[in-house]
Amino acid sequence: MFRTALRNVFAHKARLLMTVLAVMLGVAFVSGTLVFADTLSNAFRNQSAKSYDDVAVAITSHANPDEAKEEPGLSRKTLDKISAADGVDGVYGRVSGFAGVADPDGKLIGVGWSNKGSNFTPGQDGKDPAYTFTDGSGPVKDDQIALDKDSAAKGEYKVGDRVRVATNGPVQEFTLSGVFTTEDGAVNAGGSLVLFDTAVAQKQYLKVGYFEEATVSAAPGADDAKVLSAVKPLLPDTAEAKTGQALADEQAKQIEQGMGSLKQVLLGFAGIALFVGIFLISNTFTMLVAQRTKEIALMRAVGASRKQITRSVLAEAAVVGLVASVIGFVLGIGLAVGLRSGMAAFEMKIPDGPLVLSATPVLAAIGVGVLITMLAAWLPGRRAAKIPPVAAMNSVHAAATTKSLVVRNSIGAAITALGAVGIVLGASSGGDDGRMLIGAGAFFALIGVIVLIPLLSRPVIALVRPLLVGPFGVAGKLAGLNAVRNPRRTGATASALAIGLTLVTGLSVLGITVGTAIDKMTTDNIKADYMVSMANGGDLDQSALTALEKAKGVSAVSPQQDAYFQVKDDYVSASAVTPGDIQQVLNVDVVSGNVDSLAKGQIAVAEKTAKSKGWKTGDSLRVTFDDEKKATLTVGAIYKDSEFLSPVLVDTKVVNEHETKPYIRQIFVKTEGGESAANEKVLIDALGDNPAIKVMDQQDIRSEFGGAINTLLNIMYGLLAMALIIAVLGVVNTLAMSVFERQQEIGMLRAIGLDRRRVKRMVRLEAVVISVFGAVVGIGLGSFLGWAIGETIAEQIPGYELVLPWDRIGIFLVLAALVGVLAALWPARNAARLNMLNAIKAE
Repeated sequence: MFRTALRNVFAHKARLLMTVLAVMLGVAFVSGTLVFADTLSNAFRNQSAKSYDDVAVAITSHANPDEAKEEPGLSRKTLDKISAADGVDGVYGRVSGFAGVADPDGKLIGVGWSNKGSNFTPGQDGKDPAYTFTDGSGPVKDDQIALDKDSAAKGEYKVGDRVRVATNGPVQEFTLSGVFTTEDGAVNAGGSLVLFDTAVAQKQYLKVGYFEEATVSAAPGADDAKVLSAVKPLLPDTAEAKTGQALADEQAKQIEQGMGSLKQVLLGFAGIALFVGIFLISNTFTMLVAQRTKEIALMRAVGASRKQITRSVLAEAAVVGLVASVIGFVLGIGLAVGLRSGMAAFEMKIPDGPLVLSATPVLAAIGVGVLITMLAAWLPGRRAAKIPPVAAMNSVHAAATTKSLVVRNSIGAAITALGAVGIVLGASSGGDDGRMLIGAGAFFALIGVIVLIPLLSRPVIALVRPLLVGPFGVAGKLAGLNAVRNPRRTGATASALAIGLTLVTGLSVLGITVGTAIDKMTTDNIKADYMVSMANGGDLDQSALTALEKAKGVSAVSPQQDAYFQVKDDYVSASAVTPGDIQQVLNVDVVSGNVDSLAKGQIAVAEKTAKSKGWKTGDSLRVTFDDEKKATLTVGAIYKDSEFLSPVLVDTKVVNEHETKPYIRQIFVKTEGGESAANEKVLIDALGDNPAIKVMDQQDIRSEFGGAINTLLNIMYGLLAMALIIAVLGVVNTLAMSVFERQQEIGMLRAIGLDRRRVKRMVRLEAVVISVFGAVVGIGLGSFLGWAIGETIAEQIPGYELVLPWDRIGIFLVLAALVGVLAALWPARNAARLNMLNAIKAE
């Protein structure tokens, strides 16, 4: 029987090609994901370990720089004590914060959040072990800096050039003293690293004479654990110390966790691709078994048992799965290399390191490929083994019994109903529990619809058949009839497309709905022409607000400045704003009182906060600020809650009396004449042409809050493309088998006058009908799921209303039709080229 299985594999090489491709693509996705994750994990682990090679002990200060009662960090005196401890060779203090430089076009080099500034700490030999200089040397004067090699290349800077450096304050110019390489994570994440002289860095990021961190190198022969024991007693209570090896191990664990999350996401999409592939494989083996019905009957007649027939089909599937797995694994290695190169193309620098090929991806590739193929082939094999020998000899195509169809449809209807109930209950429940219910319901609904698709195919395709007859005549009529001739096959083919489009449509409905709500929320609440913020998401300096207030043509300016105060035992979050201007730049919908009362030193409170705390207009509140000074504030107004307004609004003058440094998240600006290139340039110039500060107009603001959704959708579309490609292969496979089975019929049609052009049209239209049918089912189920998931988050997003993206749904339908046309090219060509006489004689 095994020899028979091998013979069948080699006898039907062309027919099994699509199955091999489906398994191969799924396996490539799985193995590529595992190899990619292992390679990245290994590279980052090696980088982390390398960065701690010369570190015996690492010290971190957890002191609060704003707390007057304690030191803001590690003092120079503390480091000197550590330097004198037994086994210590050297101590290197570090401070860090945001710093960025501009490229030749004035744009910020790097990605903002990973642009970093730190200090150059030379030892007795004049070198800092954390950095290797390729040109020049480290900064030792107030007006000097050093740059990492990649940033210097992007900015086209050379030693001796003047470089504009942006921190949280005004832009400053420094002389480039050197260029270095480093294992710093900020640089490897696509950012930049600027090194200042120690005193300059301390003044910018902490306080002169203090450090946030320190690394200790051990003397030759000294034990790291003993050095740690000697260092710990010398530290203040606000600092902790660990060995370099312990920190490297911790980072390795964090890297594994991060890679684990990425791996799970990618493997999820690989699982979807393989699930879609099951339908293609099952379809292929069903058709191959059907074409060998007489052969199987003869084998049964000469003594083969049912188990042997089933095992023969499974052995055939195992061979196909093994071949596909091997090819898929090789492609997966290529995919891993491509993903690594793709990350580099997006300026996400990956540490150098070898491609890691462990046993896990190999075993997973072979195991998944073979098991999936055998699983998909089991049902066709079992069905073939159950056909009685005499019945099989009399009929090449054994029709499914009425009983089997009734049982199938009944089971499908019950599973679909169960899934629909779960989805509706989840939508009404909301929250995480609701989403769990929806997930379970979606699984059952999808399985139920897949089971019911053969039943659905007849009435749905019957509705579109008249549309085919009018424009396309006989070819259209035959295409409609052929599409429902074998409902099981049509259903299995359409299911593959339906699964992919269910996910794509669900994501689109949810993403577009959320994006529209966020966009509406932005336009309804922001009246300002521009929003100013830091590229790294940090705080703006007070000088930026002062500069904008003085800028020509500016009619209103108000910051969103973080503030906190205590009322009894409760801490209240507030925003310090500019009275009079805040109403011009943001929509403050007043419920009671008057927002103009902010200018009198009073506060405005959001409606929900006022209700929860029992505050009303006119109430006096005894508050305690961060500096522990007390004051009495009166509630002058209550306003409707807004995503862009804190629970409490207060005048900046009130807050600044109690703050040593204001924390300004954004500044909203209204200009005379509204948005214009001239007004934007005025603001940029007022801010000193600072590359680290973003000046966003209304469209930029909308993109800032809603653009991430479109980016996420595009990534999801790309990941789901693999499943759709496999679905296309399924359509090609079905049509090719259909043409082979209908050789006699096509020969007769050609003999009675159906020319080659109309034969091609018939096959193409059949493909379009099947594809569009699968798309309609997928779009319907996906829209339902998108609505349900949206209901669970509706309360968290003001103004949430379901939006069906009709433009994208239309594109999906057109693409489905195009898929049908492309999938039919080869089968239609083969059908048209059949020799009439040979086709009529074929069995």
